[in-house]
Amino acid sequence: MQKQVNNAYLQLFMRESKTAAMLTLDKLPDVSDVDAIALFDWMASKRSFSASELKGHRYIKTCSAGYITELCLNDDGTLDEYTLFNRLPTVGTWKLEQGILELEIRKGDNTYHSRVIANKAVNIHSAIEYKNGELHSYLKLAQVMPVAESA
Repeated sequence: MQKQVNNAYLQLFMRESKTAAMLTLDKLPDVSDVDAIALFDWMASKRSFSASELKGHRYIKTCSAGYITELCLNDDGTLDEYTLFNRLPTVGTWKLEQGILELEIRKGDNTYHSRVIANKAVNIHSAIEYKNGELHSYLKLAQVMPVAESA
């Protein structure tokens, strides 16, 4: 699992540093071939997710493929996803693995998988998404905060 986590970080760094649009895992460079200062600066802007910010919370997910959905992360590790405007439902699972949010969403015959890495400065996080095991899109996940109840 550690290699998958490291690859998720490196793959996302390559995309967010504008070094490469998106690279499949087999096209990733060796870490020794990457600008170490840029990588460490980028890593310093990231953090681990905590279970308390995931369980029972909602997020807006948008991706470079053009889709916008609402994710509801249920306490039991399942998730419900709805297209934002016409509320078409899909389901999936989520888990917290070494501080990374792992998502698996099933839509018909398609399975989407991503490893979301938390941003330290704001609650807008990012990932590379795969569709049926193939590189699909770059995505952002923004936490939706509940409305404070008035007294």
